[in-house]
Amino acid sequence: MRLMNEFEAQVLSDLSVLKTQMNALMGEGGGRIADLERRMERHEQNWQRAKGFLAAVSVLFAIVQVAVEAWIRR
Repeated sequence: MRLMNEFEAQVLSDLSVLKTQMNALMGEGGGRIADLERRMERHEQNWQRAKGFLAAVSVLFAIVQVAVEAWIRR
């Protein structure tokens, strides 16, 4: 059996580092990508809530405007 040369040792070392980084990125049932996906889902939910709130407020303002104009015309 022959010993590894310097290049082969460096490649194995780099692969070990890459494996560690991929585990941190993908994780076992989690990791940074899963965290990012959860954050994006929360952001999307908050955005949908804000749009719904603004739609409700605009309807309320329209009703108030109609009521004020009806009151002024009397």
